[in-house]
Amino acid sequence: MSAITRDEVAHLARLSRLALADDELDHFAAQLDQIIESVARVREVAAGDIPPTSHALPLTNVFRPDEVRPGLAPDDALAAAPAVEEDRFRVPRILEEEA
Repeated sequence: MSAITRDEVAHLARLSRLALADDELDHFAAQLDQIIESVARVREVAAGDIPPTSHALPLTNVFRPDEVRPGLAPDDALAAAPAVEEDRFRVPRILEEEA
Protein backbone atom coordinates (compact mmCIF):
# COMPACT_ATOMS: atom_id res chain seq x y z
CA MET A 1 0.00 0.00 0.00
CA SER A 2 1.74 3.14 -1.22
CA ALA A 3 -0.06 6.02 0.48
CA ILE A 4 2.55 8.77 0.10
CA THR A 5 3.72 9.70 -3.38
CA ARG A 6 6.88 11.47 -4.42
CA ASP A 7 4.82 14.51 -5.48
CA GLU A 8 3.18 14.69 -2.04
CA VAL A 9 6.58 14.66 -0.37
CA ALA A 10 7.73 17.45 -2.71
CA HIS A 11 4.60 19.43 -1.82
CA LEU A 12 5.21 18.92 1.92
CA ALA A 13 8.83 19.97 1.46
CA ARG A 14 7.75 23.18 -0.29
CA LEU A 15 5.26 23.94 2.50
CA SER A 16 7.98 23.32 5.08
CA ARG A 17 10.47 25.36 3.05
CA LEU A 18 12.85 22.42 2.81
CA ALA A 19 15.07 21.95 -0.21
CA LEU A 20 15.13 18.24 -0.99
CA ALA A 21 17.08 16.51 -3.74
CA ASP A 22 15.35 14.02 -6.05
CA ASP A 23 16.82 10.99 -4.26
CA GLU A 24 15.67 12.41 -0.92
CA LEU A 25 12.08 12.67 -2.19
CA ASP A 26 12.02 8.95 -2.96
CA HIS A 27 13.73 8.09 0.32
CA PHE A 28 11.32 10.17 2.44
CA ALA A 29 8.29 8.88 0.53
CA ALA A 30 9.24 5.32 1.50
CA GLN A 31 9.89 6.32 5.12
CA LEU A 32 6.60 8.20 5.46
CA ASP A 33 4.82 5.21 3.97
CA GLN A 34 6.30 2.96 6.67
CA ILE A 35 5.29 5.41 9.39
CA ILE A 36 1.71 5.57 8.14
CA GLU A 37 1.53 1.76 7.96
CA SER A 38 2.87 1.47 11.53
CA VAL A 39 0.30 3.93 12.84
CA ALA A 40 -2.45 2.02 11.02
CA ARG A 41 -1.32 -1.23 12.69
CA VAL A 42 -1.37 0.39 16.12
CA ARG A 43 -4.83 1.77 15.41
CA GLU A 44 -6.05 -1.76 14.58
CA VAL A 45 -4.72 -3.15 17.86
CA ALA A 46 -5.93 -0.33 20.08
CA ALA A 47 -8.99 -1.38 22.04
CA GLY A 48 -11.93 0.96 22.22
CA ASP A 49 -12.48 0.34 25.93
CA ILE A 50 -9.00 1.55 26.91
CA PRO A 51 -8.81 5.33 27.43
CA PRO A 52 -5.92 7.19 25.77
CA THR A 53 -3.11 8.04 28.19
CA SER A 54 0.10 10.02 28.06
CA HIS A 55 1.99 7.65 30.39
CA ALA A 56 1.95 3.90 30.86
CA LEU A 57 1.98 4.22 34.65
CA PRO A 58 0.11 6.75 36.79
CA LEU A 59 2.17 9.73 37.93
CA THR A 60 2.29 10.84 41.53
CA ASN A 61 3.58 14.08 42.98
CA VAL A 62 6.97 13.45 44.58
CA PHE A 63 7.29 16.90 46.13
CA ARG A 64 6.70 17.47 49.82
CA PRO A 65 4.07 19.96 50.92
CA ASP A 66 5.24 23.49 51.63
CA GLU A 67 5.81 24.12 55.30
CA VAL A 68 6.83 27.36 56.97
CA ARG A 69 10.15 26.88 58.75
CA PRO A 70 12.36 29.40 60.48
CA GLY A 71 15.22 30.64 58.31
CA LEU A 72 18.62 32.04 59.15
CA ALA A 73 18.78 35.24 61.13
CA PRO A 74 20.55 38.03 59.23
CA ASP A 75 23.47 37.97 61.65
CA ASP A 76 23.93 34.21 61.15
CA ALA A 77 23.75 34.53 57.36
CA LEU A 78 26.30 37.35 57.27
CA ALA A 79 28.63 35.82 59.89
CA ALA A 80 30.99 34.21 57.35
CA ALA A 81 30.72 36.93 54.68
CA PRO A 82 34.05 38.49 53.70
CA ALA A 83 32.46 41.97 53.59
CA VAL A 84 29.18 43.36 54.94
CA GLU A 85 27.55 46.73 54.32
CA GLU A 86 24.18 47.83 55.77
CA ASP A 87 23.20 44.27 56.76
CA ARG A 88 23.90 42.95 53.24
CA PHE A 89 26.68 41.07 51.49
CA ARG A 90 29.17 43.50 49.97
CA VAL A 91 30.44 42.37 46.58
CA PRO A 92 32.82 44.02 44.12
CA ARG A 93 31.19 46.26 41.51
CA ILE A 94 31.12 44.55 38.09
CA LEU A 95 29.30 47.26 36.14
CA GLU A 96 30.52 50.78 35.63
CA GLU A 97 27.01 52.24 35.92
CA GLU A 98 26.08 54.43 38.84
CA ALA A 99 23.35 53.09 41.11
